[in-house]
Amino acid sequence: MAFELPPLPWAENALEPHISAKTMSFHYGKHHQAYVTNLNKLASGTPMEKQSLEDVIRASAGVADKAGVFNNAAQVWNHTFFWNSMKPGGGGAPTGKLADLINTSFGGLDKFKEEFKNAAVTQFGSGWAWLINEGGKLKITKTANADSPIAHGQKALLTCDVWEHAYYLDYQNRRPDFVQAFLDHLVNWDFATRNLS
Repeated sequence: MAFELPPLPWAENALEPHISAKTMSFHYGKHHQAYVTNLNKLASGTPMEKQSLEDVIRASAGVADKAGVFNNAAQVWNHTFFWNSMKPGGGGAPTGKLADLINTSFGGLDKFKEEFKNAAVTQFGSGWAWLINEGGKLKITKTANADSPIAHGQKALLTCDVWEHAYYLDYQNRRPDFVQAFLDHLVNWDFATRNLS
C-alpha cells in the first residue's frame, strides 16, 4: 500500500492574504509531494510499505541507516499536521478545556503566543514549533529539520512550519511576521481541541 499525499483541508488560496496560493502550490504541491514520493521509493519492497506513517516514524527515529526514511516519513506527517493546524478565518482564542490548560500552563493566551513565537523564531535553520500535551500539561517545544514529537512519544496539538519554503515567497526573511500571522489569523483551535481529547 503506497503512502499518499493527503488532500488539503481547504483550497490552495483559502489562507490568503496570510499565505498565498503560490506558496501553497510550491509547499504542498512540490515539497510535500516530494516527501511522499521519496518515502514510497524508500519503503518499496520492505515491511514499511504496509505500516502506518506513525509506525514508520517511530521505527526509523534515531536509526542511522534509516535516516532517509525517517526524514521523509516525518516530513509527510509534519506537513499534514501543519495544514490541519490552520484554517481560513483562524486565530482568535481557544475555548473550553484547551483555554483553561493554556491559562494554567502559560498564564494566558498572550503569554502562550509570546512563548510559541519565541520558539518558532529562535529555531535555528529549518524546523518546527509545537504545542504539545505532556501528561495533562501543555508545553511548547521546537524540533529541527524533520524531527517530530512522534519520535519522542509526545502528543502534538498544533505546529507551525518554520522551514524557509513555508514563508519565503510571502515574507522573505521576516519569519517573525509569518509566525505572528499564523497565531493571529490562521491557527485552528478546533483541531488542537480535537487532539487534546
